[in-house]
Amino acid sequence: MNIAAYFLMYLDKQKAKNQQWRISERTFFSLSLLGGFMGVHLGMQHFRHKTQHMSFKIVVIMSALIWLIGVPYYLVFMVN
Repeated sequence: MNIAAYFLMYLDKQKAKNQQWRISERTFFSLSLLGGFMGVHLGMQHFRHKTQHMSFKIVVIMSALIWLIGVPYYLVFMVN
């Protein structure tokens, strides 16, 4: 997920520069929530793409919290 998210951030940045069809924000949100939050974050920082969009920052942070805290909590305390 992270590799795909990072690559798509690069691709979307190139498309933005060339004024072409863009990758939807929903795609990036989905990738982030499916575990690609590090790829989205690194792509945002490395390519300086969508860094001013507060919605992207919020989704990446929430995704990280879910994957780094919520999933381990569920696996340790909820699964017998």
